[in-house]
Amino acid sequence: MGTIQTIKGTKDILPQQITYWQYLEKTASEILSKACYQEIRTPIFEQTPLFERGIGEATDVVGKEMYSFVDQGEHSLTLRPEGTAGVVRAYIQNKLFALGGIQRLWYSGAMFRYERPQAGRQRQFHQIGLELLGSDSVRADVEVIAVATDILTTLGLKNLSLQLNSVGDQNDRETYRQALIDYLTPYKDDLDADSVDRLSRNPLRILDSKNPKTQEITVNAPSILDYLSNSSRQHFEGVCGLLTDLGIGYQLNPRLVRGLDYYTHTAFEIISSDLGAQATVCGGGRYDGLVSQLGGEKTSAIGWAMGMERLILLLEKLQALDDNSPDIYFVSRGEKAENQALIIAQKLRQNDWKVELDLSGSNFKKQFKRSDRSGAKMCLILGDSEVETNTIQLKDLITGEQQTLNQEKLVESLPSKK
Repeated sequence: MGTIQTIKGTKDILPQQITYWQYLEKTASEILSKACYQEIRTPIFEQTPLFERGIGEATDVVGKEMYSFVDQGEHSLTLRPEGTAGVVRAYIQNKLFALGGIQRLWYSGAMFRYERPQAGRQRQFHQIGLELLGSDSVRADVEVIAVATDILTTLGLKNLSLQLNSVGDQNDRETYRQALIDYLTPYKDDLDADSVDRLSRNPLRILDSKNPKTQEITVNAPSILDYLSNSSRQHFEGVCGLLTDLGIGYQLNPRLVRGLDYYTHTAFEIISSDLGAQATVCGGGRYDGLVSQLGGEKTSAIGWAMGMERLILLLEKLQALDDNSPDIYFVSRGEKAENQALIIAQKLRQNDWKVELDLSGSNFKKQFKRSDRSGAKMCLILGDSEVETNTIQLKDLITGEQQTLNQEKLVESLPSKK
């Protein structure tokens, strides 16, 4: 029998890569905390109707991409394909609205969609996202975009573009939907198969088609911005004005409709020109009808999600982060010395030193070779003779200099980490 491999579309995140993930998570957490967003953690699988009702049965996510299964209790369950529906379900179920005011929530974790794997797109992928529930203010739209911008600029990412659109309210969308159907129907024979299928079910998604022929057809399609009501137009103009006041540049993109049915009014993506086909690093928008659609009171809300794999690809191109090399590599030889080394290593760790203790029991020569490869700047050496004299050898792995120290005064005798 051959060895068991990872499932297609999934990847191991190895120790040499984890530094980037930790840096991303720490940076995002700090910025979200400054903006008073609180972390929430929801289950990794939910009842299937949550996503059918929330995302929309006519979407590609629900129609083609969900990982759903029936458990032993005959319940239809689905691995979450996105984070918003679960957060909204938690908001309703746990009566977070009863706390009053606005709820600012954020999450991170694995999501699952059955898609064709490629760079930056996996079947198990990870997102960081936020949801602001309880405000229909233009300022809420701009706040969440500003927080996303802060995270990306703090990470040091460049060559980013904010794409902005309004998809209006439900009435605006229905009017526009019919205008789009009227425009596209004469071209039905020239559209790709997916777009023909979407024509009756979800025609706005045709604007997002990657098929060159379909893209050519939609160039002259009517713009949703021409179908906005006065109130929708005022909201969108307010968003644009505040973004300008904050110095956040944007590009109007009337073709940007996002892939989920729950969006209303503001829709946006932040894309990177340093990535290939999967260029979107952050996407989101307003979803004022979703809470009531899932059984709660009518609640205005807006949010976004960032694809962590794509951000990692950009970070790896941008900079080399410090690895997890130890401060000290500790070699020892002899039964008494090896036991004593463990005790000393623990004391050093408790005093904030990163210590890798060689547990091989091999001769000093082999252990010294490993210390040279470890990335540590210092090496501690303990043999039975040092145990007898209560001393320990400290070797500078950069200069090669070596000195004898007293074990009892080791912590205060070590040089500064700087």
